Parts: sequence; C-alpha cells; structure tokens
Amino acid sequence: MNIHQSMTGKQTMDDQEEGTEWLSISDLMSGLLLIFALLVVVTLLQLKTTQEETQNKRIVVIQALQEQFNASGINAEINQETGDITLLDSVLFGFNERELKPEGKQFLAQFIPVYSDVIFSDANISEEITRVIIEGHTSADGALGYNMQLSLGRANSVYQFINTMPQGANTKEFLKKIQVAGRGPMDAISTDSVQLARKVIFRMQFKSEDAFNEVLRVNK
Repeated sequence: MNIHQSMTGKQTMDDQEEGTEWLSISDLMSGLLLIFALLVVVTLLQLKTTQEETQNKRIVVIQALQEQFNASGINAEINQETGDITLLDSVLFGFNERELKPEGKQFLAQFIPVYSDVIFSDANISEEITRVIIEGHTSADGALGYNMQLSLGRANSVYQFINTMPQGANTKEFLKKIQVAGRGPMDAISTDSVQLARKVIFRMQFKSEDAFNEVLRVNK
C-alpha cells in the first residue's frame, strides 16, 4: 500500500466517523423532540381532564345559583354554560351614570350574599376559583374612550359597594378574588338591543382555565 492509498483510507475512515457523529447528534435531537412532544401531549391531556372536572364543578355552581336566585326572588340571568351572571345596568345605574342607584344598592345587598355563599361555602369549589371578574359593558353609543371609562367606573362602583357590605366569611373571601374590568362597547355588536349591551357581568375564572391558556400561549 503506497502513501496515497494510506492517506485516502484514513480520510475515508475520518469521513465515516464524522458522518457517524452527525448521525448520533441528529438521533439525539430527534429523540429529545419526541420526548418534548410526548410531554406536551400528556400535559394537554391532563389539563383536558382537569377542565372536564372543573366543568362538572361549574355545573354544580350554576344549578345552585339558579336554585338560590329563584328561592330569593333575584332576577339575574345565568349563562348555563359559563356561569356568567348578567345584570342589566338599568337595574343598578341611571342613564349615563356610574354611581349606583338606591335600588341598585338594594339589589346588590340581596344578590351578593347569595352569590358569595354559593361559590365560596364549598371549599372544593372555592379553591378552584382564582378570581371573580366584575365587568362593565356599554352600548356603542358615544365615544369609545368615554364608554371605556364609564364601563370601568360602573364596575368599580359595584366593587366599592361590596367592600362596604357586612364582612361575613364568604364576603371576605369574595373580596380577595374580585377583579374589575371595563369592556366598553365590545359586546354591543353582538346584540340588537342597546339595553342588553349595557350590563354588568360577574364572571368566574377557574385554575384549569388559567393553566390551559398558559400552555397554549407557551406552545404557540
């Protein structure tokens, strides 16, 4: 074997070793990606199961709220899928006003104890609720900026009134989890009625919803 043949053979062996090294790295990366994909799938399945369990709890809450509202003569619309409670602003506020009417205060004084007792008297349910969002909504009439301020002002007025109510154990727990939001006229385009667009919504947020949304955000 001459020197040229020896060098050619050595180069071939080096090329084979380099090719094997790149193949090993490629296999490793493929394996890691597969593991990551499996972890994501397992996590999503676990969150899906948790969501189903949460939905069952939500159904229990919705049924309990409906029963208590009927028994107490409280006129409040409950979304049978989400548990959102809708109060028309005419119940709470005068036209273009953000301060509660006397009748609005009377309504909340009756509504809040029933609502907080139902969702916070059962520890298994209350621990799953991360927040209760009080949302103000308006019609599309008027300037957008003004409507945003009006909707937030009304949500704040509701919160401030709740804060002045007698502080029972469930009311205190309720206050800890309240978040206020002004949505302005965002829902106005989905309804043909100006009166229905003007409303205040009590919306429950559950842990599983936060976790599921976070996983989806990370994996976008």
